[in-house]
Order: sequence, then structure tokens, then C-alpha cells
Amino acid sequence: MFSRTVRPTVSLVRSLSTSSQNNAKVAVLGASGGIGQPLSLLLKNSPLVSHLSLYDIAHTPGVAADLSHIETRAHVTGHMGPDQLDAALQGCDVVVIPAGVPRKPGMTRDDLFNTNATIVATLADACARNCPEAMICIIANPVNSTIPITTEVMKKHGVYNPNKVFGVTTLDIVRANTFVAELKGLDPARVNVPVIGGHAGKTIIPLISQCTPKVEFPADQLSALTGRIQEAGTEVVKAKAGAGSATLSMAYAGARFTFSVLDAMNGKEGVVECSFVRSEETECKYFSTPLLLGKNGIEKNLGLGKLSAFEENLVADAIDELKGSIKKGENFVANMK
Repeated sequence: MFSRTVRPTVSLVRSLSTSSQNNAKVAVLGASGGIGQPLSLLLKNSPLVSHLSLYDIAHTPGVAADLSHIETRAHVTGHMGPDQLDAALQGCDVVVIPAGVPRKPGMTRDDLFNTNATIVATLADACARNCPEAMICIIANPVNSTIPITTEVMKKHGVYNPNKVFGVTTLDIVRANTFVAELKGLDPARVNVPVIGGHAGKTIIPLISQCTPKVEFPADQLSALTGRIQEAGTEVVKAKAGAGSATLSMAYAGARFTFSVLDAMNGKEGVVECSFVRSEETECKYFSTPLLLGKNGIEKNLGLGKLSAFEENLVADAIDELKGSIKKGENFVANMK
């Protein structure tokens, strides 16, 4: 049983500050799913959230009723089906979108494209109409394509703000921190590995050379570690043997990113997270790099920093795949009826 005196320690350890009050309305679109439910639970636990608006095409009233009994300040509302989507989004400050179908063994994130592209485009359209000023945090894969889709839909409505549309790649950073800490016997909460590029396979580029605290690995171990970080999602898909993909760790990572966005909106200084965003840092239109967050979203793109020769090669190898995924997302919206 939880002691009444220790209950606040359920907060997420790292940058997920729960020290300041905020009156943020946060929507979770896809709240009944494998990521959506634990993500909503973590958000409900934060005093940064005053209204948690849950949307999905099924089961949302039950999820909302269940979460509403938790003794934290966030008011919970459940919205089910397309006719309730607008109400779920009105007045939102932050929208987190884990909606979509998960990977199964043998599938790549790109195999999810046809189903999830339509879902994300529909939800982005609703965001553009109902909460055009909100921070939009996309978890739905393939992120390398769903962010360009979100951008193009927002542009159609004339409300696109590149500082407020984020592809949530935080799980790559969380995994890199964990795997490095395991190999070096460190506390993972004190390890920070920037991960740049995209959010699929070889586009995931962990910058071990920029890790704090500084760590070094022999070339063969560095290569194996990089490969494990890149394919960690597949590791979970295989382990779940058809029962889904990474949901709990993704919910944790999604909550971490959302709390960082809320902290920065609330005036906290020095909040940095990596995210897949519109970018001028490389020849790709979108690229994930460390970002300084502020009250209005991205305050400053901190860029790639100094890369090792190994990391430079990883970036070069990722560019073509990233460009293709970005173009695929843009073309999807251009061809929408």
C-alpha cells in the first residue's frame, strides 16, 4: 500500500517537475489504447495538469471514469467517437497523440503508414480547427512521416507554427540512457544521451560522444550499443510476440516530454528535450536535435553539436531514408481528397 506521506514520490524522477502549479488543459487522443491508458495515468498524477481531456473511438468513458477517482487535481473528461472530437480539443494547451495501430512482429514502423497517416491527418485537422495555438506532440508512428503530415494539414488551415509541432522521440533517449547506464554501472536517471535524426531504425542516431557523464566504449561495443538503441522497439515487439509494441516505456517517455513542454510553458528555464521538428540543421526538412523549450514552444534549436567520425557516418547514412519518409508524408496530404 502507498503511505499517504510518500504518495507524491510517484512522480517521474528526471525532468518531470511537479513542483509548480499550472492550469493546463491537456488532451490525449488515443487515450484508450496501449500507450494512451498508462500515459493518461501518468498525466493525471501531475499537478501541472488541471484538465485531462481523453479521446478515442471506443472505451473512453470507462477510462475517464477510472482515472477520475484518483486523488489528484486534474479534472478528467472522456470523449468518444468523431462527433465528440471537437469538444475534447476546445481550449487545449497541449495535445498528445498516441492514436493509431501498433507494430506486430515482422512489421516496420513504415508498414503502419496507411492506417496511421489517415488517423493523424484527421486528428491534426481537428486540432487546427479547435486549438490552433496548442502544442502538438505526435507519438503515432511512423513519426518520420506523421510530423510532415501534421505540418501540411496545419498549413492548409493557415495555423502552422513550426515551434509548436513535435515528434516525440523521447523513448530513444530514455533507452539510450538506460542501456549506457547498464553497461557502465551508472544511475540511469543521471545519464543523458542526446539522440538525433529521426525515429525509425538507422535514422535513430545516439550521440554517445556527447553523453553526460562522459563515457567511452571500444568500437565494436559502440557499434553494438548503437544498433541496440536503433532496434530497441523491435526488441519489445518480438518479446511481446504479437501482443503489441512498446507501450509502457513509450507512455513514460511521452509523459516525460509532455511535462517538459508544460514546465517550459510555465516559465521554467533551461528545459531541453530532443524532438523531431521542422529544422534547418541538415539538408532534411525535419530532423531531431536537442531543443531549448520556452513558453511558446521551441525557443532555440541547439543543433547537432560536435559529432565523432562514427556519428557523422550515421547521419550521412540516415539522410536518404529520412528524406523519403518526409516526402511520403507530404505527398499523402497533397493527395488527400
